[in-house]
Amino acid sequence: MERTTLVLDRTILDKAKSKSGLNTYSAVVNLVLKEYLNRKVFERIDDFASSGIWEGNLSEIRRDENVSG
Repeated sequence: MERTTLVLDRTILDKAKSKSGLNTYSAVVNLVLKEYLNRKVFERIDDFASSGIWEGNLSEIRRDENVSG
């Protein structure tokens, strides 16, 4: 873990802490950072989907899951 000093909007931080149900500001900030990174990764999915890299049949895969599940 890294200890650092941040200047944060207290009102926003309090609202985020309340909505998240987390007990500490550090936990809230860590959650927000993780969510931000996840969002950035998912933004790249469209790039991958239109890249032509994957040539499978999603409908076929889904049908196989439903049969075996």
